[in-house]
Amino acid sequence: MKSFLDLLKNRRSCRRFTNEPLDKNVVADIIRAALMSPSGHRINPWEFILVEDRDMLKALSVCKAAGAQLIEGAAMAVVVAADTTKTDVWIEDASIATIIMQLAVEDAGLGSCWVQIRLRKDAMENSAEENVKELLALPEHYAVLSIVAIGHKERESRPFDEEKLQWEKVHIGKYGANEE
Repeated sequence: MKSFLDLLKNRRSCRRFTNEPLDKNVVADIIRAALMSPSGHRINPWEFILVEDRDMLKALSVCKAAGAQLIEGAAMAVVVAADTTKTDVWIEDASIATIIMQLAVEDAGLGSCWVQIRLRKDAMENSAEENVKELLALPEHYAVLSIVAIGHKERESRPFDEEKLQWEKVHIGKYGANEE
């Protein structure tokens, strides 16, 4: 990694992966990074379920109506869940862990894509979250935020175009102060 800004600039959602398996040491580093994610009062409500089984990846790829199909082609999917009885900020904590994981994936030269599960439905209007919970035997008091599909990138994406940075969304002192 050249710099943190380079890492952010180059991290793009990857939806197509090669068939190459993941190195177990690299996976351990990615999960180590996720486990170091900050959380409110260091409660760490998140749980990470690593899935490499092809049949389970296929089942997860149809857990919601759209946007999850890419999971089937990934080398691994990490289901990010949280114990909702531990804290009222489990969504924030699990979201932070998800993006930390994605940055670690990019730093390792791999690709990833966040697949939103919370508040999504399958083709029959059933809860995508309940589908995933049933597939993975998650306890009732756990919620599923996301699934991170991970694998070797089929192709490199262009880095983020800094010309598209929305500086107009930055306000100094108070909202709209820079317009005066």
